[in-house]
Amino acid sequence: METTLSSSLNSQQQAAAQHRGSHLLVVAGAGSGKTRTLVSRVVSLLNEGCDPGRILLLTFTRRASAEMINRVASACGEGVESSQRLAAQIWGGTFHAVANRLLRHYGSAAGLPDGFTVLDHADAIDLFGLVRMEAGFGERAKRFPKAETIASVYSRVVNSQAPLDEVLAKDFPWVAPHRDELRELFNAYTTHKRSAHVLDYDDLLLYWRGLTASPVGEALRCLFDHILVDEYQDTNPIQADIVKGMCGHETQVCVVGDDAQAIYGFRSATVANMWTFPEAFQGTKLITLEQNYRSTSPILGVANALLAQNRQQADSAESAATDHSTTGYSKTLWTDRNGGVRPTLITCYDETEQTKVVAERILDARERGIELKQQAVLFRAGHHSDALELELVRRNIPYVKYGGLKYLESAHIKDVLSLLRILENPEDRPAWRRVLLSLDGVGPATVRRLMDELRVSKPKSDALARFVDGIGRMPASATDQAAELRQALNDCRVGQPPSQQIDRLKQYCGLIFPLRYENPDARLADIDQLAVTARQYSERSRFLVELTLDPPERTGDLAGPPHLDDDWLTLSTIHSAKGSEWRAVYTIHAADGNIPSDMAIEDADGLAEELRLLYVAVTRAREELTVTFPLRYHIHQTIQRDRHHFAQLSRFLEPIRELFDEQDLNISSAGQRPTIRPELANLGVADEVDVMLQSLWS
Repeated sequence: METTLSSSLNSQQQAAAQHRGSHLLVVAGAGSGKTRTLVSRVVSLLNEGCDPGRILLLTFTRRASAEMINRVASACGEGVESSQRLAAQIWGGTFHAVANRLLRHYGSAAGLPDGFTVLDHADAIDLFGLVRMEAGFGERAKRFPKAETIASVYSRVVNSQAPLDEVLAKDFPWVAPHRDELRELFNAYTTHKRSAHVLDYDDLLLYWRGLTASPVGEALRCLFDHILVDEYQDTNPIQADIVKGMCGHETQVCVVGDDAQAIYGFRSATVANMWTFPEAFQGTKLITLEQNYRSTSPILGVANALLAQNRQQADSAESAATDHSTTGYSKTLWTDRNGGVRPTLITCYDETEQTKVVAERILDARERGIELKQQAVLFRAGHHSDALELELVRRNIPYVKYGGLKYLESAHIKDVLSLLRILENPEDRPAWRRVLLSLDGVGPATVRRLMDELRVSKPKSDALARFVDGIGRMPASATDQAAELRQALNDCRVGQPPSQQIDRLKQYCGLIFPLRYENPDARLADIDQLAVTARQYSERSRFLVELTLDPPERTGDLAGPPHLDDDWLTLSTIHSAKGSEWRAVYTIHAADGNIPSDMAIEDADGLAEELRLLYVAVTRAREELTVTFPLRYHIHQTIQRDRHHFAQLSRFLEPIRELFDEQDLNISSAGQRPTIRPELANLGVADEVDVMLQSLWS
């Protein structure tokens, strides 16, 4: 099987799979087969006799990790069961999942109690809301930042490892006047977490990094002979420190990534980790994968032209050959797939015209044999698809959308998970707050009193036992609900697997959902799907942790592919589309201010990331690429007036227009502007002058 696998690799991939004796950096261009290369390297190590339990494979999603482990098992060349057992011994998972696994074993050395629980992002916001309320900041006459903003500032400070003042000045200048209050809230937040025995996402990485520098650090460095990291361009400073901290004298580190796809700066990821890898890991071997197996030559022509604009790669060839710390890694994508249609750039009259054009091209491609599932519409921000969604509904085109509200962020699902977290960790103060607030007539002041009576997070108190025993004076309006809640929690305390606990808790939810939410039946059906997922787990703690660390995007992810007719179109933000591909891709709203975002135009690093974002969008297309650009964006429209502003084509596309077949729907075949629609007949010169003037400062 190793021979078969090796024969499917090109020379650069084979070199990466077989390299030994030093650290390895694989610069993998878009569509260049990096997953196949990583899998081949792992299989090669196993065939050489490497202990699978001494291989650490770090990814950014559990799905990516599972896919690689399954492909390793398929390629191992032994019996099905034995190869699966072999592959299952590999330490594979996300940074956060591996951190959780290590902390469960070495947590005492880090000062962590047994049975700690993990807060997801929404839980962390809830906790910041709690400490904000307790500090009285939300009661001031002066406007104070919301919990969501406070959580964002905190996470950016932690993940970027930058001082608060620097983060406020660069990313949150409107919050800077509250720096002293933020310091107070951050201290209260960390104190609450410690007393409640909970960690947030950031803590998992911080504690792991801390362990590598602690007395048990040497034991951690002795765990693995090989560390492999996927998508290394997406690591933040803490994750880079972890990789270095886990590297022992004999450990060989292999990282794979594409600095041209570094698009998660808003999550504190820094492409500098990839650029400085050879300096951090001396003796590193560099291998570049440039052969593209996804896209046609005309599409790659656009991708390469975008890369050429990257200022980090525009320095001298001599500098780029010797120092990648600021220049990046030069690459030129190529393919054996000759021919292919040229990408199309369409200038539309306005947003309405754009939605019609895109819908018509989608249906035309379907008639030509490209299923809706093989087509995707990509955009910079989630709201950019609003008008298109209405048009798709009107034309009866089914679709799924990525980049919106995540399934586990839904309020009713958070309610159920909070109940499970109380059962797992009775000191979980944010979970108690959410559950108690769901009761009729219970507000913030009552919650504070109840948690004091239950002694939540107080030493040697079992808040759950006290609650089940009837402690906690409830408002009269909540008497029946509280009684059912006490009984449900008591029934779930011992002996039941997670799925049965969810089934029991659903009975309580059936009592409160009709009072709290619209469409309670649909929300209760979501809980049924949650129970289906829980059947895979025998332990509540593992179910909660894995669901928290790698949540499903939507309900359909729990039950398999969505059943939308027999086919469906994909709508996605470009960030959410990374790692996917389609036969036909439509990138909409390609105007300056959209991509690049107007928030990034004044920042050199931000502008470079926006360019990489467009590169990611382009390289999702296998056969057909369409880019649309509305010339006019409406500000306010009535029958008598049509307030709008004129947009400019993205500055990234303007220099490379010759690589597209252009269609200008704003100009008639005779070279004239189209006839003004009747409802715009009263548009006057004064309006046009006003809009032109406004464009000078807006």
